Amino acid sequence: MKIQEHVPLAPLTTFQVGGPARYFIEAQSEEDVSAAVLFARERGLELFVLGGGSNLVVSDSGWDGVVLKIALRGITQSSKDGKTIFEASAGEDWDSFVAHTVTLNCGGIECMSGIPGTVGGTPVQNVGAYGQEVAETITRVRVLDLEQNRICELENRDSGFAYRTSIFNSSARGRYIVLRVSYALTPGAAPRIEYADLKNFFGARSPTLQETREAVRHIRRTKAMLLVEGDADSRSAGSFFKNPIVTPKQYDEICRQPAAHGERAPQFLAPAGNVKISAAWLVEHAGFSKGLQRGPVGISSKHALAIINRGGARAADIVALKNEIQQRVRENFGIELQPEPVFVGRF
Repeated sequence: MKIQEHVPLAPLTTFQVGGPARYFIEAQSEEDVSAAVLFARERGLELFVLGGGSNLVVSDSGWDGVVLKIALRGITQSSKDGKTIFEASAGEDWDSFVAHTVTLNCGGIECMSGIPGTVGGTPVQNVGAYGQEVAETITRVRVLDLEQNRICELENRDSGFAYRTSIFNSSARGRYIVLRVSYALTPGAAPRIEYADLKNFFGARSPTLQETREAVRHIRRTKAMLLVEGDADSRSAGSFFKNPIVTPKQYDEICRQPAAHGERAPQFLAPAGNVKISAAWLVEHAGFSKGLQRGPVGISSKHALAIINRGGARAADIVALKNEIQQRVRENFGIELQPEPVFVGRF
């Protein structure tokens, strides 16, 4: 296991901001993960687990502890009860894994094509897009339990999945390190075409899984939600804010606010009779349009939810724009937007 010191973290994130890690370890096996944890404990250092770096804002001062990059690789498959079970190591690239399952004509995660990051991050955020969430297909998550100092497997029902939430980023934050994730996918399944973008793309035609994957990637690219080398809009964490979930009464009140200009905010069904509102709509109607510039930071020219590093930005610049957006949305609509990215270090 190689231990490096003062490693810049900005190049390891899609935002391209942030200071260095005091210590940096890349784990290519479960034994490496355990050894890295022991290294941090023996020195009384805080441990941060890094995946694909696509959902992070690293502070300008960096991380004064140990950054553990999960680089575990490997995918296996088996069959059970008419499902194909894929077991993917946490360091596998997520989009490549989706492509692999689609090539084998297995449905269940095709609408999450093009999402950056690694497999290990998907249960943490309960990653989802275009009507699918990984909670629908994850069966087990193999983890290192830092409290009990042992490797165990958590079933879906024990993972506390909800909208962009799990026990891994809420009640048990910091307790587990994800090592491998198992997904039960359906051979020969029809793709899920629920969201308007996909319905409009295909019209009355019934697409294949592969066509759906390609359409999702195309749509994501038009919204700057696909990482493209050389594209300034790609220096971001994707959607910066979660879509708020409110009651129908709250939704009506939001649409009556002067800043709504008589428009009805785009809405989607949510659990318990609630309504999920488009955060992008709230951001734009609070006065932050696509293409907005604030010196070295701004908002994507393609999607109002993507804060971007226009070049030479610091983490402090990103946080300042985040705070300004949150304040204006709160003042105009009474909604507190919740960020999606993880904030690493001191802010």
